[in-house]
Amino acid sequence: MIVKNVLSEELLTLAEVKELLTGIMEERKEMDLEVGYEFRKSLRHAELFAKTGGKKSRELVNKLLELEKMRPVIAVRITDLTPQTRDELRAIYTKEKYTLSNEELDQILEYVAEAID
Repeated sequence: MIVKNVLSEELLTLAEVKELLTGIMEERKEMDLEVGYEFRKSLRHAELFAKTGGKKSRELVNKLLELEKMRPVIAVRITDLTPQTRDELRAIYTKEKYTLSNEELDQILEYVAEAID
């Protein structure tokens, strides 16, 4: 498939992707259309690794974006990976030009814990 131009771009969490792909799959089944190999692999990946629902994951991203040193890309990555320790969270921030204090790390981990419960 050749893409001529991109109309819009939006960051989505894995849980949101799973919901979108599931909806598309159901539509195609109703219309008796075949689903391609790449589509099935993408849906399988999203089903395996999405840890929350789409609505909960978007709420977590929005909550994380309220923090001072949070970029949208990092917020989505944290939501997808759901780190459980400070070290896991620091690994996400390794390429950033700044480091977070222990209090900031604990706040993020608290938000993540609330979202996956």
